[in-house]
Amino acid sequence: MRTTRPPLRTALACCLLAVAALVSTGCSAEEDRTLVVLGPWTDGEEKPFEATLKKISERTGDTYVYKGTRSLRETLVAQLRTDTPPDVAILNGQGELAEYARDGDAQPLPEGVAEAAIGPWSPRITLLDKDGEPRQHSYWVPVRVDLKSIVWSRPTPDTAEDRGWCLGMASGATSGWPGTDWIEDLLLQRHGHSVYEDWATGRLKWDDWRVKDAWRSWQTLLEEGGDDVGKDALATPFVARNQGLLDSRDCTLEHQGSFIRRYYGDDVMPAPTSDFVPGPAGPQTAFEVSGDMAAVFTPSDAAWTLMKQLTSRETRDDWAAAAKPAERPFFPDRTAGPGALTKGTEKVLELFREADDLCFDASDAMPSTLRGAFQRAVLEFLQNPSDDKLLDGLLRQLEAERQLQWDAGAFAIDDLCGSLPDG
Repeated sequence: MRTTRPPLRTALACCLLAVAALVSTGCSAEEDRTLVVLGPWTDGEEKPFEATLKKISERTGDTYVYKGTRSLRETLVAQLRTDTPPDVAILNGQGELAEYARDGDAQPLPEGVAEAAIGPWSPRITLLDKDGEPRQHSYWVPVRVDLKSIVWSRPTPDTAEDRGWCLGMASGATSGWPGTDWIEDLLLQRHGHSVYEDWATGRLKWDDWRVKDAWRSWQTLLEEGGDDVGKDALATPFVARNQGLLDSRDCTLEHQGSFIRRYYGDDVMPAPTSDFVPGPAGPQTAFEVSGDMAAVFTPSDAAWTLMKQLTSRETRDDWAAAAKPAERPFFPDRTAGPGALTKGTEKVLELFREADDLCFDASDAMPSTLRGAFQRAVLEFLQNPSDDKLLDGLLRQLEAERQLQWDAGAFAIDDLCGSLPDG
């Protein structure tokens, strides 16, 4: 575990910018309060957040520089290895964040900030203190969230005969995640949140019949679109040229999180996955969710002030105002900011408010090695979904990895599901 770095860093701030291959014009004492925020938004998606940081700067007097990357894990790991982490990083994986907390990289939230750590996006983590005693702390706060467990389509007649599922797996180093979303959601819808939570937190084996049932249910759904849907998906990006799959592929239904609405107009609307899953046994109002969570990696008064700002009502309103109507961020309090909303945004909020149980994305909560193995297994499965021996072999491999991580104590999160906080 590294020792705590001094909160104000002149030379180190310069090094951080250089290591990240970013332009720095030099550092002076007056620039000591410039904070680096590392995050996942690029290709124009970061513009509203950058505008929001400028508004925060006007209130705090601190200055901020945002650095976005699609290779978030690789970038942050490289910075940690050279002892040049950002002040604040925004990540979407609870399992990854728990690893950083265990290693002493992500800092526990102090009073006044921890109040914003709400479930299911910010569970408390149990770690041993310097005396070997277990202590619970919160380490991150959600700054924006998304609803999963939804299917997008146009309001046209749709029968089993003409139904076709959109499917794109290609996503660079994280290819396969749209498939893990499918498996997770099917397990949640068919077997309920308790089974889902046990599986995601390492307490349920991968070769359990209910886990295999989720994979086989996915196969059944994909077969509605023809035998080649799975293989075609391996080379198909989940988003291509700023188009959703409903506009770029010959398909009628897309299982995707609420962020996808930025690529569609009001003629494409969401509905619960439970409307499409054959014979669900679980609650009809259980939804999988994801989130972008902020954690402090270089503690300072300015960093904690920024964390408070990122979860404030004023900042949420600024962020919503800076975003295009179809790109409004959703916040943990079931809002998307003031002003007119698109029909798709309104429908997502309606589903959020109707949800009885919210369960955080299972693979994002798993240890990073298991999450990567899950994504690779999805890609192998899609090469021949009907091969039962292939699936059994993949589940055995995933179970072996789960057992390895369990024995190593890598499952640090116990609770993934909860009720939505009042807005």
